[in-house]
Amino acid sequence: MTLAIDKAVEDAIFDELDRLGTGVRAISEERGEVEIAGGGPSWLVIDPIDGSLNAKRQLPPYALSIAMATGHTMESVEFAYVADLSGASAWWATRDEGAFCDGVRLERSGDAHLEILGVESTHPRTVEEQAAFLAATQAHRLRMIGSIALALCYVASERFDAMVSLRSSRSVDAAAGQLIVREAGGVVAFPDAGGLAAPLSLDMRSRVAAGADHGMLEQLLQAAADA
Repeated sequence: MTLAIDKAVEDAIFDELDRLGTGVRAISEERGEVEIAGGGPSWLVIDPIDGSLNAKRQLPPYALSIAMATGHTMESVEFAYVADLSGASAWWATRDEGAFCDGVRLERSGDAHLEILGVESTHPRTVEEQAAFLAATQAHRLRMIGSIALALCYVASERFDAMVSLRSSRSVDAAAGQLIVREAGGVVAFPDAGGLAAPLSLDMRSRVAAGADHGMLEQLLQAAADA
């Protein structure tokens, strides 16, 4: 069921899009695919609240996630914006122009090692089933924040060294965050949907993994294979 807070935020976004009057096709978690002002060549991929259960329980964090794409794949995302609605931080990125958090350009600080791994889609049974994989990553500590969009931004900001979802996510969860990671110098994979060729459509389902560099990502994917 659509939570009231999801609908309220989505309504505010679409009211603003209608007011602007720019032709665009939107893909939203709640409304599906919608043409604004007759549609157009660009796509907006919108998750009004990523971390709805957190928001419902007044438990941070939860975020607004918006991605603009010129095509229909993750690779075609040109601009991304993620705002932590439970805090004060916002992340954004423009393709080939870098990623930023609160106006500060994100840069890799040096060699990465897997100290903190963010884990999402953490139903207790899923965690139990994936326990061997989580141990095989050799991460020093796990963190579970309840928002894929923000977990990706945390990788971009080096708050997490890597993140992984234990079960399939949707395009709206990751479309913005994956560009922010890549523009900050990190690496993202959608192993169940053709990598960055993963479609932006709502029926896309794939796990997502992100790391500070290719070595970190390979460490995660190898751990998954070994488990």
